[in-house]
Amino acid sequence: MVAARVLKIPFSMTLHGSDLLLHKAYLDIKLEDCRFCVTVSDYNREQLVSEYPAAHQKVFVHRLGVDVPVASATELSGLSHSMLLLAVGRLHEVKDHAFLIRACRVLKDRGATFLCLIAGEGPERARLEALIHSLKLEGNVQLLGHVPCLRLDSYYAISDVVVLTSRSEGIPLVLMEAMARSRIVLAPRITGIPELVIDGTTGFLYEAGSSENFVARIEMIHCLRSGLEPVRRAAREHVIAHFRRETNLASFADRFLSLISGHDQYADPLLQQVQLPVQRH
Repeated sequence: MVAARVLKIPFSMTLHGSDLLLHKAYLDIKLEDCRFCVTVSDYNREQLVSEYPAAHQKVFVHRLGVDVPVASATELSGLSHSMLLLAVGRLHEVKDHAFLIRACRVLKDRGATFLCLIAGEGPERARLEALIHSLKLEGNVQLLGHVPCLRLDSYYAISDVVVLTSRSEGIPLVLMEAMARSRIVLAPRITGIPELVIDGTTGFLYEAGSSENFVARIEMIHCLRSGLEPVRRAAREHVIAHFRRETNLASFADRFLSLISGHDQYADPLLQQVQLPVQRH
């Protein structure tokens, strides 16, 4: 914004995670001054427009996306009475892996046979290791550390449920990746997540902060696991239709070029001489 004022040129901005709704550093001024604003969810746009009505014509939704792998046969759990949970994300307080670990203790107390794998690294590792030890869950919960993308695919393939326990999110890429691979997902009913995870149709939601509801949903998913093929299929189809990287990048490029060329008062003679290609495959 400062650079745009000094150079007397327009600027645009993108707003992603839901934390932008909490930490609003000059957000009113930025929205007033920007040419346009792109955000990743209908939820974010509704919140922005509700608080800053004058910006309603400037805020556009363009979803993030992931690469969709070639479809393969759905792999189910190898043991009928066991369950593999997978969580992927940096070990940061906002991801609230402590909530997941405590929920695992409840699952164990109820007699569930399961393994919970947590892929990711971060500042919370020591605290989470201590929590696993104090709850005597060493045989049920494993911190995998950083997992390279290629190896992560193998964990997706064997997981029964990919879980997310974050306190704040935009629309998480990890859920898109899991759903693109036809995995069952369970996530909190917060922010833009219900735009991706349609409860009971493309995945499952639980009430944020409720360990009881989270555990109940895990138990329900395990009980229904043999009949969840329609959910797996719908999850992948939903990502292909709305969260495919290739499609969404092309759409964003078209919108961006249209917006920067649609206002003569900002037209730059140098830019007008440049053809900006948009690659499509």
